[in-house]
Amino acid sequence: MKVDTSNLESKLSILVTGGAGFIGSNLCEVLIKNGNRVRCLDNFATGLRKNIEYLLPHPNFQFLEGDIRDLKKCHEACKGMDYVLHQAALGSVPRSIHDPITTNEVNVSGFLNMLVAARDNKIKRFIYAASSSTYGDSESLPKREELIGKPLSPYAITKYVNELYADVFGKTYGLETIGLRYFNVFGRKQNPNGAYAAVIPKFVIQLMRYESPVINGDGSYSRDFTYIDNVIEANLRSMVINNPAAIGTVYNVAYGKRTDLNELLRLLKDYLSEFDSRICTINAQYGPGRQGDVPHSLASIEKAKRLLGYNPKYDIKDGLREAVAWYWENLKPSKDDTN
Repeated sequence: MKVDTSNLESKLSILVTGGAGFIGSNLCEVLIKNGNRVRCLDNFATGLRKNIEYLLPHPNFQFLEGDIRDLKKCHEACKGMDYVLHQAALGSVPRSIHDPITTNEVNVSGFLNMLVAARDNKIKRFIYAASSSTYGDSESLPKREELIGKPLSPYAITKYVNELYADVFGKTYGLETIGLRYFNVFGRKQNPNGAYAAVIPKFVIQLMRYESPVINGDGSYSRDFTYIDNVIEANLRSMVINNPAAIGTVYNVAYGKRTDLNELLRLLKDYLSEFDSRICTINAQYGPGRQGDVPHSLASIEKAKRLLGYNPKYDIKDGLREAVAWYWENLKPSKDDTN
């Protein structure tokens, strides 16, 4: 883990919504190690209790079970906090296509509840997880914050609405907000199971079971895969930055390079083969493309570098090596599972 916390005060009280999820639990861990007081709000819709189990006895950690669709619970969560790192959401483009109503309830109504609670509790700054899906059908590469297209899924719509609401709350109520458009985040604690699992942990667990991963399309679709520690750095930089020009806007959070799915699978096979040589012989299966998918995604991170001082340490190869090692240690199937 290469996360610099030297500029972050240790006495701050920070609420992490979705704190039992993949990104949220990693944020909680880093903040606790820094000496901060951390409150985690989660309802375990997608988060996992095991992600925060080891933090529960810590005197600076408080877990609050609740749903962001409950305004009263949002107020309770924000009370006495200095900052909010809002990670809670119902992710996944396919999930939103299958169930747009729940996606909207959580991602829009829940987001609005959190903004209201943050405003009423005089939160110093509200930093929220935005999404690269906001770029929609824009074909321009690299993706720059000021140029977006039309959304291609209900999920993308909800994440764009978040940005609009945050902007209005900044201008109308003076609430400081920063949005971070995450690009395909991966790393330790990312859940490989379920119908809406992200591609990297899904491929890893399949390869460890000697199963052929299924690639949607011909494997030419590409993404700016972003290691979790880069995302943590962006959140920390968003808390400590004092430049007024850096507030009330959104930033791409990525590494700034893209990798197609065929190359991704090759890298995963290479790194996993260091633990089990049989994995290098497994080939992919190819299936139909996925509705709502953007063909290519590549971020410009110049704005984040310039205004936030964002400087991602992990490229795709360094991040995958660390992620694969974590998955091998924590999720390697038993011999019975692979027979």
